[in-house]
Amino acid sequence: MNDVKKCLGCGVTLQDQNILQEGYTTSLENDYCQRCFRMKNYGDYQVVTKSNEEYLEILKTVGKTKDLVLYITDLLNLEDDFKKIREILPNKMILVLNKKDVLPKSVKEKKLIKYLEDLNIQVEEIIVISCNKNYNIDYLLKRIKYYQTSKNVYVVGHTNAGKSSLINQLIKNYSDKTQELTMSPLPSTTLSMITIEINDHLTLIDTPGLVDSGSILNHVDEKMVKKISPKKEIKPKTYQLRKNQSIIIENFLRIDYIEGEKNSFTVYVSNDLKVRRLLNLVNNNDLKDFNKTTMNIKYEEDLVITGLGFIKIVNKGVIDVYLDKNIKAFTRKSLI
Repeated sequence: MNDVKKCLGCGVTLQDQNILQEGYTTSLENDYCQRCFRMKNYGDYQVVTKSNEEYLEILKTVGKTKDLVLYITDLLNLEDDFKKIREILPNKMILVLNKKDVLPKSVKEKKLIKYLEDLNIQVEEIIVISCNKNYNIDYLLKRIKYYQTSKNVYVVGHTNAGKSSLINQLIKNYSDKTQELTMSPLPSTTLSMITIEINDHLTLIDTPGLVDSGSILNHVDEKMVKKISPKKEIKPKTYQLRKNQSIIIENFLRIDYIEGEKNSFTVYVSNDLKVRRLLNLVNNNDLKDFNKTTMNIKYEEDLVITGLGFIKIVNKGVIDVYLDKNIKAFTRKSLI
């Protein structure tokens, strides 16, 4: 019986029998499944949906090891379920804040780290990096060596946080391997655990990204996903709103300012997205067919739209948020 061969891009078991099932390849001599091959070479993407139950089971097996875990998160889209993940993963953990390059350069690292420390998440260390700019990767590797409990180090996080990007950067910087993980701004790129030996002392194990069903990335088409995912430093847009004025982002988010004094709304989303202000709510029903949520905003809070980014609101007030009912919106203390 032949040894099971796994795709080097997404970790799924390769098979040449059924073109409709995951792992299909035209020949078992190939290193990549057809899906990863087409993604790498042509930018094609096939949606593969898996339940978070499957992913959580994989994380539970990681939690039973004593190995170090790197938890990767996207600074523009910090999750609100850190503590839930920590319950599943009691391992030593480094919290890696990725995509520093998309936040304005004026945002200081120390402030970001302090913000996460104040959430009281028990980790060994919090490190800010940028995979795209190869920023702080040397320091991260030093700290991995310091906290390692064995050769194996697991890489976990939500989809699109940059796990595969980080591993590819570590391979490029510190290994003579030619393996490259499949990367995409779309969810569910990595389908199974993938083992990558960086050197004799370090083996990284990439895990499937947790799918946040409330992320906007799961509810728009591929073209819009690419538009939503910022490729360079965000230029924040600030709007001074009075009562009964609005902000609309593309055709998927409307924020009506219902109650409060003159207020400042700063939008942190991809530069490619169209943002406009409505000066009068009367007779304007744009996007009002979406689900409406009324929120009471405190001083210095962010309105977070999962997968999209956030809007910093300076003063307290009341807003109506119009958004697809499947997309999650929540408030938090201002990050910036």
